[in-house]
Amino acid sequence: MPTQQHEGVTKLPTLDFGHAAQMLRTLLDLRIPDSGEARLASPDMSDAIPAVCRADAALLYGKDKEKFGVITETQRGRDDDKLYSWLEYIANFRAREKCPVCLVVICPNLATARWAEKPITTGHPGLTLTPLVIGPHNTPFITDVNEALSNIGLAVVAAVTKNDDPRVKEVLGTLSEALNKLESGLGARYARYVYVSLTGVAQKEWGRLMAMMTYPYQGEFAESLQAKGEIKLLMMLLESRGIGLSDEVRELITTCEDTATIEAWFQRALTATSEEDLFD
Repeated sequence: MPTQQHEGVTKLPTLDFGHAAQMLRTLLDLRIPDSGEARLASPDMSDAIPAVCRADAALLYGKDKEKFGVITETQRGRDDDKLYSWLEYIANFRAREKCPVCLVVICPNLATARWAEKPITTGHPGLTLTPLVIGPHNTPFITDVNEALSNIGLAVVAAVTKNDDPRVKEVLGTLSEALNKLESGLGARYARYVYVSLTGVAQKEWGRLMAMMTYPYQGEFAESLQAKGEIKLLMMLLESRGIGLSDEVRELITTCEDTATIEAWFQRALTATSEEDLFD
């Protein structure tokens, strides 16, 4: 089951097509059409039913002869199976949409980024796939609010990929000021994305920044923090009552964001004798 952090990073290109295109052009020099046409494409990269080959996200820019596809993947660790499936993603997307397509892999940590950017040989002469990687090594440190506002998509992905850097607090501080100047709906989407994409100390710092600032979307963020607090209490209750959880159920609980659902689980946990009782 995908983690909350994985889902967060995966959603970046879909938050705002225009800013995503600007970010991709800046970092990777992609020739994305300027027409403004953009839509989500099917992430299913297999003809099988159900699909057995599925990318994290796929975008289609432009129309007719200008069409250009971007497949995005998120990698938090090495997965050698992807060295085979990524080529299939590109081939199937290209055949389905009848247009050029590229693969972009977002890697929040450096070790994974270095692994992902290595050329993948196919055995056919002249046919080698080199994924386009976005990671800590090729995103800038943006500590100027005006610079962040000039390319907000880049500022957001740069902040997320600096998760483990000692200077991440400065980067996050700049980003929080920039998001506060955006239209509230877009700012809310980016703020939520950043929170679920970060981990550890960086995530706590982002939570502190959101709590201190008077954002138009602070209520939504506060609900997320409330949910996390209730999840912690629920997990403590289950542990104290000796109720073991499978990995699947644990993941379901710890990634839930609906406070009403969490409260219902808590009430059931008071008398539950097994994890199954939580869902009766």
